[in-house]
Amino acid sequence: MTTIKSFDGGEFDAYLALPASGHGPGVVVLQEIFGVNDYMRSVTDWYAAHGFAALCPDLFWRLEPGVQLTDSGDDWQRAIDLYQRIDEAKAVEDSAAAMNFLREHPACSGRVGAVGFCMGGNLAYLLSTRFKPDCAVGYYGVSIEKSLDEAKNLTTPLLLHIGGADKFCPPEAQAQIHATLDGNPLVTIHEYPGREHAFGRTGGEHYHAADAELANLRTLEFFVSHLAGAGLASAQQTLSARWDDHVKYEFATRNTDDTLETMVPDAYVNHVPVMTGGVGHEELREFYSKHFIPQMPTDTSMTPVSRTIGVDRIVDEMVFEFTHTSKMDWMLPGLEPTGKHVRVALVVIVHFHNGKLAHEHIYWDQASVLAQLGLIDSQTLPVSGVESAEKVLNPWLKSRSLP
Repeated sequence: MTTIKSFDGGEFDAYLALPASGHGPGVVVLQEIFGVNDYMRSVTDWYAAHGFAALCPDLFWRLEPGVQLTDSGDDWQRAIDLYQRIDEAKAVEDSAAAMNFLREHPACSGRVGAVGFCMGGNLAYLLSTRFKPDCAVGYYGVSIEKSLDEAKNLTTPLLLHIGGADKFCPPEAQAQIHATLDGNPLVTIHEYPGREHAFGRTGGEHYHAADAELANLRTLEFFVSHLAGAGLASAQQTLSARWDDHVKYEFATRNTDDTLETMVPDAYVNHVPVMTGGVGHEELREFYSKHFIPQMPTDTSMTPVSRTIGVDRIVDEMVFEFTHTSKMDWMLPGLEPTGKHVRVALVVIVHFHNGKLAHEHIYWDQASVLAQLGLIDSQTLPVSGVESAEKVLNPWLKSRSLP
């Protein structure tokens, strides 16, 4: 814990977590209504583990210092009471004081963003309009629609995550937020259909592992883009955009020429489990135009799980899903359509050279695919079917029982 001076002369505590390198951009983590509890400290630690100097201030200190509540039982009503009594304007000022403290901390590069959850999601928005962090992120912010008149003061990037079924941000409120912010180039809004309030809170009643992971990935990329060194951020944005274009040309527009345009002349593709792909544009043109793009089932979909961006490579983890209604020589060479549905975890490692794709290594569990197609027996062999993909999306599913 560390101590911060408020703008009006008081002092309050904050939980500080530093990156292993000892130095990085700053992130102020703005609490839910449960105080700086175990969960908020774990979030702060998560940002530190990803290279940020992270600080979570106690925003209830004016009412009751050191609040640490859970989201159940009597704690819930106590948290609601604190939330209803907090001075919102002072909470925003205290968030700004924390931001100033972090900017001057020797472990911080000087660039500081904010990320808030629930009550903190609204405070992140208000901090953006009043005190200019370098960027800010709000997860399922409550009552943002009541301060939309301040949106005209935004001068730095803002990212909002909204659960489609969030009862604390009902459809009318979401419509107001979109009507005001959608046209602002500084604002990005991601919606998560069917997700309820606090879908990102690990262990919470409405926690949704896949969408929480996706939201966290988007937030991390947002912070890297706006808080990391300009050269690194620009390079990583370029690689990510190039890879996204490549995938779009393969699966959406289904254009071989556009796909090859994203790749260096001697690029290669290796689907490791079945050794399909090709080396160089001539082989890849044959592969993409005859065996990959036209043989992709129409209901093919990909659910992102994680993306790691380095200096010259990207690692994308996803769940790949399709119905086997057509031949798929690139994945199931020589096998006629079975009509069965498949979900499988898939990892792509992409290396870049001079801003274009140089090679792709694609990995998936072929035994899981074959088990779902009924070609091998997952009951008698040490393999898993669709359950392996489901556990990637929800790691809290029960593990295999061992003898």
